[in-house]
Amino acid sequence: MTDPAASLPIHARRANLVDKIGFSVVLLTAACIALILGGAIIYPGFLNPGYILQQLQIASFLGVIATGAMLVILLGEIDLSIPWTVTGTAIVVTSLAGSHDGLLAGLAIPLGLTVGALVGFLNGVGVAVFRVPGMVWTLAVNAMLLGATVFYTGGFKPQGAVPWLATYAAVGRTLGIPNAFLLWLALGAITLWLLHRTIYGRYLYAMGNSQRALFLAGARVRTVTLCTFVLAGTLSSLGAILLTGYTNQAYQGMGDPYLMPVIATVVVGGTSIQGGSGTYLGTFMGAVFITLLSSILAVMQMPDAARQIIFGAIILAMLLVYRWSAGRAAAK
Repeated sequence: MTDPAASLPIHARRANLVDKIGFSVVLLTAACIALILGGAIIYPGFLNPGYILQQLQIASFLGVIATGAMLVILLGEIDLSIPWTVTGTAIVVTSLAGSHDGLLAGLAIPLGLTVGALVGFLNGVGVAVFRVPGMVWTLAVNAMLLGATVFYTGGFKPQGAVPWLATYAAVGRTLGIPNAFLLWLALGAITLWLLHRTIYGRYLYAMGNSQRALFLAGARVRTVTLCTFVLAGTLSSLGAILLTGYTNQAYQGMGDPYLMPVIATVVVGGTSIQGGSGTYLGTFMGAVFITLLSSILAVMQMPDAARQIIFGAIILAMLLVYRWSAGRAAAK
């Protein structure tokens, strides 16, 4: 039996392939290859498998946090409490791990994840119950977390230890592959299942398109919103634990550099900032792209101001390409 697709013209088959995989995934894959090849001209080590694995390891920290951010953005909201959820979790985990109480030390990671879940619950209550826009509520929560963290540490570098499991997950390797990357792959598989094989995933996309219509259909809109923010907070804490294991410390402002890269990862990955559309594969490739871009700009030893300009310009250019592609698709 012949494949009907084989009888299509080559350009039509390519279009079908792009539609199945996703335009953002194809574009970002090509962009990542271009970055690697371009980087190899400046620094030949870019083509070294060890260097690429290191970049995937670093991308994993960003990707884990971006997974939660993507769920919230699909909902049509945004979470701006990421920076101090990450910092607060890191400080709690290291403080508990360095405790003389063996029970508290052993519970450092579960309690660290609980911090993120509680922050997510607080965010979810504000958005779902009090109906405050996510941007405003989560920004206020972030400020509260900042104040609470500075009060707890007295403004000084927190004392403590890093759990061995966090170090193993962040810098350890299995068969030569970074454990952090393997963990990210496992998380990605779960996220794909959650988005495409469960009623929660269908509700999430539907809420991003029309929350009112879903509410009138009898869905538990508040529950979906609450669960989404709790998941996002927990994943921010998981990313913080990995970062703690990678840097072997916790410090003030640890999560500050991650807010814009996380949002950029999701948006560059093709997820609509207004919610309702996007693929996790796009977010996955977005994290790899952002990491490679940051790496090549660092290798070029550009001033920070120039890096930010180039970084922003490339992101804006990709967003314009997505808009042009969406316009062409709508015109057909």
